[in-house]
Order: sequence, then structure tokens, then C-alpha cells
Amino acid sequence: MKTDSFALRHIGPRENDLQHMFKTIGVESLDQLIYETVPDNIRLKKDLDLDAPMTEYEYLTHIQELGKKNKVFKSYIGLGYHPAIVPAVIQRNIFENPGWYTAYTPYQAEIAQGRLEAILNYQTTIIELTGMEIANASLLDEGTAAAEAMALLFDVRTRDQKKNNASKFFVSEEILPQTLSVLQTRSTPKGIELVIGNHETFDFSTDFFGAILQYPGKFGQVNDYANFIAKAHEKEIKVAVASDILSLVKLTPPGEMGADVVVGTSQRFGIPMGYGGPHAAFFATKEEHKRSMPGRIIGVTIDANGNRALRMALGTREQHIKREKATSNICTAQVLLAVMAGMYAVFHGPKGLKYIANKVHASAVTLSDALNKLGVYNVNTSFFDTISVKADALKVKAIAEKHEVNFFYIDGETISISVNETTSISDLNQIIAVFAEATGKESFKVSELSSTNNIPSSLERTSTFLTHDVFNSHHSESQLMRYIKKLERKDLSLNHSMISLGSCTMKLNAAAEMLPLSMANWNSIHPFAPIEQAEGYQIMLKKLEHQLNVVTGFAGTTLQPNSGAQGEYAGLMAIRAYHLSRGDDHRNVCLIPSSAHGTNPASAAMAGMQIIVTKTMENGNIDVEDLRAKAIEHKDNLSALMVTYPSTHGVFESAICEITELIHENGGLVYMDGANMNAQVGLTNPATIGADVCHLNLHKTFAIPHGGGGPGVGPICVNEKLVPFLPTNPIIPTGGDQAITAISAAPYGSALVCLISYGYISMLGSEGVTNATKYAILNANYMKTRLESHYPVLYSGEMGRAAHEMILDCRAFKEKGIEVTDIAKRLMDYGFHAPTVSFPVAGTLMIEPTESEDLAELDRFCDAMISIRKEIEAATKEETNNVLHNAPHTLNMLTADTWVFPYTREQAAYPLDYIAENKFWPSVRRVDDAYGDRNLVCSCAPIEAYM
Repeated sequence: MKTDSFALRHIGPRENDLQHMFKTIGVESLDQLIYETVPDNIRLKKDLDLDAPMTEYEYLTHIQELGKKNKVFKSYIGLGYHPAIVPAVIQRNIFENPGWYTAYTPYQAEIAQGRLEAILNYQTTIIELTGMEIANASLLDEGTAAAEAMALLFDVRTRDQKKNNASKFFVSEEILPQTLSVLQTRSTPKGIELVIGNHETFDFSTDFFGAILQYPGKFGQVNDYANFIAKAHEKEIKVAVASDILSLVKLTPPGEMGADVVVGTSQRFGIPMGYGGPHAAFFATKEEHKRSMPGRIIGVTIDANGNRALRMALGTREQHIKREKATSNICTAQVLLAVMAGMYAVFHGPKGLKYIANKVHASAVTLSDALNKLGVYNVNTSFFDTISVKADALKVKAIAEKHEVNFFYIDGETISISVNETTSISDLNQIIAVFAEATGKESFKVSELSSTNNIPSSLERTSTFLTHDVFNSHHSESQLMRYIKKLERKDLSLNHSMISLGSCTMKLNAAAEMLPLSMANWNSIHPFAPIEQAEGYQIMLKKLEHQLNVVTGFAGTTLQPNSGAQGEYAGLMAIRAYHLSRGDDHRNVCLIPSSAHGTNPASAAMAGMQIIVTKTMENGNIDVEDLRAKAIEHKDNLSALMVTYPSTHGVFESAICEITELIHENGGLVYMDGANMNAQVGLTNPATIGADVCHLNLHKTFAIPHGGGGPGVGPICVNEKLVPFLPTNPIIPTGGDQAITAISAAPYGSALVCLISYGYISMLGSEGVTNATKYAILNANYMKTRLESHYPVLYSGEMGRAAHEMILDCRAFKEKGIEVTDIAKRLMDYGFHAPTVSFPVAGTLMIEPTESEDLAELDRFCDAMISIRKEIEAATKEETNNVLHNAPHTLNMLTADTWVFPYTREQAAYPLDYIAENKFWPSVRRVDDAYGDRNLVCSCAPIEAYM
């Protein structure tokens, strides 16, 4: 056994398992299986040109050495990113804990109650700090959250505004520059006209439907917006406010000023900067807008016993379900980071947050007073943590960088300085010394923080917040550690059993890939630090881009999109820019097969495209003749085809090259959805099948963990004709020479977690990533063979093989009174998370085992499914009191004095022998979704409810 081979540790099946698996499937070898699965005409003819694989030890040594090339200066740049203290108890027990970072999105609420409670705490924190009525479970970053706010306000225009096409959106000149860039990207295809100006001189005309303000402003000025919002409302103009979350501890919340939407980032609540992400954005609004709110909401409901339970509320929150009518394509939150930020609020409580906010403000006041004494005057009349001073920027910059200090240089004579939670008196004295040297004056030291308050009394917060018991109980490390563990025990993650979700690729997130995320040289860099200070990052990111180019066969990559859906949008916007550059602004028709993932039409709608749905044949393949007819019909206006390959039905369609050629012949480009890349890497690629652009889910194929619903990363890879249009950033230029404006706030998106995918590819190498694909296909076909005599498999390839996933048809079980949901819930009793339910076909289960699962785990899952099939056979439509309808069974049920069910306790809890040694207990019975939607509660109950 080659103990230093990472592939040996990543890939599940052992060599001595293979003959048994081949025999079960009916093949002689792995190569035969791959030949029967992947059409020969699209197979790669040579190995991927990747570096030789590193061992785990070599990789960790390499990444530490590379990290030393990053210079971690004291960062006072601000602009929405601040050094923050990650409480060690949260870092160790959540950030570095696979019980939290390997969990899936909480669609199966009964086995996600811990995570759901943690997110409810986060939502409560956001609601109470912003002064709003409802908040979601987080969005991707502040820039995209602001864009979602604009889209919501556009969607909820009055009838008259829609009739009169009120399409102007006011953007305060105080807005963060990266937010403005994202707003520019999002507004153009929707026909929204941005008007950028001073909020004090804004003309409240009926052409406007909405406005967005920054609070505090980008360079620190704190404005009272109550008057502006009142005037806007008189003209039926709704107002969004982008806010700094820590400032809201001291400042009047925007909700109390009348804001309609409040957005921002929770990064400074204990999340490392990580060169731009991942961080959880927040989004809060009024309850009347709940049906238009993007993303997910966690809500309170009851279970089958009437006990309190949590679940994702309002199914329509996943706005891509509306497909081409969607206003948002959001399907990823930043759950892991939201959990950390919420736990930061739990750990510190309202008193601790006030202490931190007061200290930060006092540091800013102390610095302002000290610099005034040097003749360096602060131009902000009111501020929270950021001062803007007048000085010779070039001279200051040279001296500051010599002392390893970064400020933000607004222009040649204005410098912005943002202090933060980590800023000490020693740090303030270092800043004073820098300016003393720059002005040629004698330096001096401060010994204590000022007690002066610079916030006007009219803007001081008077309302209470975080009064609920959970924010006032866990302030010692022992208490918080136990609270985190209590929640973790309620959640089923990859550290318990396989999560075989089709289209979601829940593979191993190896410890060696994850460890560098905790290294200060990687997680402490500001995204707008001078690029020469991030040499390690630049080398790593460029290498990752190269690795992804090799994998896809394309010429260029951008890592900026921080979710798969953002990648879809970025790809379509690049296609749009390509057509515009050629004068083909009429090309706006996007063909999308009816089997496509729901985010596809939603992304196309957001990109301003006209969506034409094409038919799918009975065998699940694209109807090529229908596609041909529609491509020819729309050839003068054809922009793109969006296609998933292998298909969403888990099949390699042999006609794919014919399909892509057909689109090119009629003037369009091909966007390939990379959700199923785990069946392609090393065997074929998007370039080979004729695509022009694809997005990749790094949180699927390339091992970034799902984190309970995020972080995700969705880079796009493009061919040479699209390279010029890759997106840029207003502060750190990226992308092509005809770059579109920003897709996400940070130049490289969620750069910190890109380390994981870089490690995954670097440690596997060409042979390893190719074998990962082969074994994913092997595992899927092994399970297909074991299960197909018990469950009909809906689609398969021309030689009867599945790709890396398969669909089990459960619709016939309705005759027994059994729905696919019953199977999903019953699997919990067997210790498994359900596969993907009712996607892409209602009444089905889509199963994807990944390459990481070993034979014993595959067999355990298959045994569970076969046992459930026998339970289905024993069920009748008339007798609903059965083991499937009552699933999942909780410990409370099993230990109750009374047992009213017509089957034994053992049948309920221990239907197979393996379960007893590692039993996972769902903490609630089946949740009542309808009750929770009728009685929507998405925050912790107020303290009065407990009195």
C-alpha cells in the first residue's frame, strides 16, 4: 500500500473490492465500464497536462512556503472588509469541524435541526441589529446582496410604476465601489438605469422606483437618512440601505429610519478576511416583501407530535423554481459563515457586542484627535470606525508600507483609515508615528482611548437587541463549546455516513485540503491590499486557473463568481458581451432543454435573455430535432444554448457534438452547466464537446465542502473568443481587456476556499483526478446494478450505463400509498441522508455516490434501500399507520411508555443489524411545512414568550 498517495486516501473502493464490483456490474474491467459509459467520440486522446501529484506532507509544506510570500500588513483599508477576531472556540468547533462543514443544505429538516437553530440565531441577530421584520439565511457578499435588493425593489414596484416603466434607481455616491460595479452589471440587462449622485441633492421624481444608501458611507461619514427615506416614500420610492453590521450596535438601525431593505456583510462578526471571502452577506426586509425575498428563510414550525421544529420556510424562496420568471437565481447561501457570525453574537451577547463596538469607535475618535494635533485633519463630521484625513498620500503610503501598514488612498491628498476589533493602542501609536514622519512633526503616544462620542445623539441607538436567552447564556468557553456540540449532534453530516445527493457531489473534503484555511498567512489578507503583498495568493490563484483550464480544455478562467448560479450568470454575461462587441445586440434568445436545472432559466432571465424551452425525449435525452427546429427558427437572434453534460438525467448523450455544432451554425454560443463535471474530468471536457464556456462547482467536483448550504465557488472557464470579456473589479483589476463589470464584490470571489480545490488537484495530479471520475462512475453503476431489480431506473445511456448518478422512479409506489418523501424520511431511521428528492423528475430519487465512498458504505446504503423496498411492499393504501408514514422515528418515541404502532420498536429504529452500532437519532418527528408557512416565524421568540 502506497501510504503517501493522496489518491489512495481520497478514493473509496480498495483494489481487492474491484473484481466483486466488476462482477456485479457485468464488466471485465474499469476501462470496459468507462467505454460503455462515455461516448468514444468525445473521449480525450491524451492525459491531462497537470503537475505530478504531491503527497499530503509535500502539499502542506508547499502551501506553508507559498503562504510566506503573502505579506500580512496591518490593514486599515476598510471598504467592507475588516480584520476580525475569530473566537478560538468557534474556529475549533465549527470552522475546523467536519460535523459542521460537511453537512448539506437543510432540505431534510429532521436531521438538520442543529444547523437550522444556528441559522435562526443568525437571522435573529440580523433582524434585531437592522431593525427590520424578516431576514434570510444569508447571501453571497455585500455587493450581490445590494444587487438582489435592487431586483426586489424593481419587482415590487407599484402598478402605476410598472405601467409607466419607472426604471431609474438612485445610487448614493457613498456606496462601496465594488457594490456599484455589481449593481452596474445586474442593472443593464434588466433595463434599470442607475443614477449616481449625492443623496442631499437628489430629485425625488416619479421616474425612480428605488434607491440605495451606504451607512456609514464608503469613507466613514455617518449620515442621518430618515428625512431622505421619508421623502422617498412620499413619492413611492423604496429605499435599500447597505450597512456595516458592527456600527448598528451603536447607530440607529436603518429599519427605525424606515428603510425597506437592509443589506451588508457579517464578515466582521468573527470571519477572517480571506482575501475576499467567503463571508455571509445579510439581507433583511419588511414582512410584506417575504415572497419576493431572494435566498432561503429558516422558519419555526411544529413536528408530527406538535413539538417545535425548524425548517426552510416558503418553498418559493428558492426563486429559481419560478424558472424564467425568477428575479433571482440564488440557490447557495453562505451557511457555514452565517453560522459562525451568529455564534459570534451568541458568544459575546449584546453586552459583549456593545463593548467591542464602543472600543472600535473610541479607537477611531482617539486616532482622529491625535492626527488633528499633527495638523492632519479628519474631514468626516460624524463617523463610527473610519476617518478620512487630508495628507500627502504618496508620502504617507511610502512610509506606511515601510512599517507594514495599509491605508486606503482615495486621491493624492485624502486617505481613509478604518480601525477594527483587533486595533490596539500600540497600533494607534504606530499610525500616529507614520503620519508624524510624513508631516515632519514630532511623534507622540496615546496611552488610553478617548471617552468622547462622535455620533450625534439623533443617530445613537436607543433600542435594545438580542434579548433572547440564547444570546445571554453562553459566554464562557465551556458553555459555548457544549452548546455548539448540542447542535452538532442533531445534524447528519459526512462524518456520519454517505450523502448520496444527485447533482450535488458530496465527496470527501480532505483534512489536508482544509488545514491551510486556518493559516494566518492565507486568511488575514485584505482583498484590496496592494497586489504585491499577495504574491502567494497570486501564484496559487493563477495556478488554479491554469489547472481548471487544463481540465476544461479552455483558454481562460475567472474565479470571481462565488456560487454556481453566479457562474451561470457570469457565463451568460460574457456571451452577451461577445455578441454586443460584434454589433449583434439583437442576439438575445437562449435555448434551454426542459430537463435543465432551475437556475439555468433564472440566470438567463437575469441576463436579459428571451428563453425558449426545447423538448426532452422519453429516454431523457435532448430532442435534437426540436432543438434543430428552434435553433433555425431563431437563428437571427440566437444567443446561446444552456446544456448540462452529462445530462441532468445522468446520461452521456452521444449527440452532444451534433447539438453544439447546430448552435454554432446558427450564430449562437454554447454554455455548459458544469454541475456534473465529476463525470467528465480526465475523460472528456467542455471544449471537446464543443462548448464555449462552462461554470464549475468547486464545492462539488473540486472538494470545497458544502458547509450546510455554502460556501460555494462557481468559476467560469471560457474559450479564446470569450477571454476578453471575463469580469473585472474596480479596485484590483482582473479579467480581460474588454472586461464586463463585477459579478461579485471581491476581485477573486471567495479566494480563501480556492485553496481547497488547488490542494485537491495538486495532490491528485492527472491520474488521480481521472481516476476520481472513473471511480465515481464505477460506484454509481455498482449501486445502479444492485438497486435496479428493486426500483426502476428512469434513464440510462445507450449501453445501459449510468454516468456518475442515476434516477430511481418511485411514482408507482403511490398505489401503496407511499410517496417519495416517505422514503426520504425513512432513510433517516437507517442513518442516511436522502438522495435528491423529486429533481429533475417529480416522484423520483437521484443518487450520486461519488468516488470517495468505499464498498462497505455503498452496500450499507443499498441494503437500506432494498429493506425499504420490502417495507413498501408490505404497505397498503388503506393503512397509513405504517413504518414509512411515521418516519423518522425519534428516541422519544422509542422510549415512551406507550407504543401505538402496528410494528415493533426494533422495526422502527433498528431495521438492519449495522444500525445498532452507530445509530443516528433524528431530533424531531416529521416537520409540518404547511403550518410553518401559515404561521411564519423566522427569528427566536421574544423574551416575553418565555415569561
